[in-house]
Parts: sequence; structure tokens; C-alpha cells
Amino acid sequence: MWQPIVGSEVIRDGRLTRGGLRWNYTAVHPRVYVPNGVEQTVLTNAHAAWLWTTRRGVIAGRAAAALHGAKWVDASTPIEVVTAHTRPRPGVIVREERIGADEITEVCGLPVTTPARTALDLGRHLPRNAAVAHLDALAAATGVTATAALELASRYRGARGVRRARIALALMDSGAQSPKETWLRLILVDDGLPAPRTQIEVSDGVARAFIDMGYDEPKVGLDYEGAHHSAERRQYVHDIGRGDLVDRQGWIDLRVVAEHSRRFTLDRVRAAFARRGWTPPPPPSSAPWP
Repeated sequence: MWQPIVGSEVIRDGRLTRGGLRWNYTAVHPRVYVPNGVEQTVLTNAHAAWLWTTRRGVIAGRAAAALHGAKWVDASTPIEVVTAHTRPRPGVIVREERIGADEITEVCGLPVTTPARTALDLGRHLPRNAAVAHLDALAAATGVTATAALELASRYRGARGVRRARIALALMDSGAQSPKETWLRLILVDDGLPAPRTQIEVSDGVARAFIDMGYDEPKVGLDYEGAHHSAERRQYVHDIGRGDLVDRQGWIDLRVVAEHSRRFTLDRVRAAFARRGWTPPPPPSSAPWP
């Protein structure tokens, strides 16, 4: 059994003795225990946090996004719970906020904020870049739109973080397939460039490939390449054929890796635009977002 339990309840019901609880379970919150050696997951931690709220809380934020299927939420991420005031607990963030009944759904037996409310909360409570990365993943997993989240925002005019959420939601794009792709898209936008189109299909009628993001008019694309592109032989061979296809269709495809700085990447993009005779907007004078 992976599920957390309330110690007093299982002893009262005769499912465990005090000795069995002491030897086979570990306390993670007051009265709440998990089996020894159980894998730490967002679901396990969320279930434990919900029990700690005496089953009154609603799982929200990044944990809710993960339960809806969004990627890139680490198991050690604090569990955000909408509930009445309780004492702070390590690994739990309590949000004392209003929430409508239609903003709650059930996932894996737990009350969880709906995708739209989850999107709104991500935008409200996280720094912009982190919020957009999680919003991209949530949109990819659920199909939630910025419009749906912004409709909820109208219920909470004046609430903390709503203005910030509007900014993050305007940048949400379900085409991003990793936080690094989100980062790459945002540095383009922050440099005054139009938002690129994501997951651009390139085909010669027989084979096809997808460019992570790019601009159709000058045919300049960008691909963020993780370590597996060079470490895995099969991927390396595939990339050679893919690169040939993209080149034949007239695209300048800029490959970006972790070692490339923001400035270096932007200089390459603007140089590619110049080669195509395309004049983009100039960079803004203000500093980029964190």
C-alpha cells in the first residue's frame, strides 16, 4: 500500500496496532504516516497533505498541475493546498483563498483545482518564467486555454497576483515540450521579437520533421537540443537526416544547447534574420524578466 494513512484512524479501526504503525510507517505530518520505503511522488505527498488538512483542503498549484498530467513537476515540489488557516508545515504551502465549487474536480480520489483554476494560480503565485513553463506543460496535458483561466480571474478582481497572471497566461503555449523550450521562446519575446510559432511541421511530401519554434516569413527556426541529441547514437543519426530535410525546405534551423548564453543565442537569431533580409523589431531598452 502506497497511500498515506491517519494513524489514529487505522488503530481505531483495528487495521494496525500501535507497534505495527511504529515499526512499519513514518510520520510525515502530525497524525499522518506513509509506509516505510514508499517512493516519494507528487501524488503521495499531495495525499498526505490533504489528510493533514483533515480532508478539507484542495490540492492546487504545481501539485495540481502534476496530478492533471503536466510534466516537469519534481517530486520534492511543495504541495500547495487551498484550505483554512493551519500551522505551517515543511513541504506544504497553505493558500487561504476563496475558491468556487466549480473550480474543484477530483483526481486520484483527491479534490484538486480544475485546469483553469490551476492555470490561474500558477500565474498568480510563481515568477513569470517559472509560471509560463508550468503553464505550457499544463496546456499540453489538458488543453486548458488562457481564455478559460482569465474568465476565472474576473471573479477575483483585486486579488493578489491576478495582474501578474494575466501576463503569464498571455505567453502560454502548449507547443513547448520542455522547460528549456519555454526559456528559449521567452528570451525571443523579451528581446522584442514576435512570439514564434511552435512545433512547425516541415515536409517534402514523404518525410516530415518538426522545428521547436520559428518564424515562417524568413524561415528561421530554433531547436533546443538536450544532451541526448549527442549522447545517443540513434538520435544523432536521426538528427542528420532531419537536418537535411529542414535545409532542403529552405529553413535556417538554429540549434541551441545549454552552453549557449542568452546573448549569443539572440545574436545568432538576428544574424539569421539579416541573411534573409527580414528586419525584426529592435530590442527593448528594459532588462529581461527573471
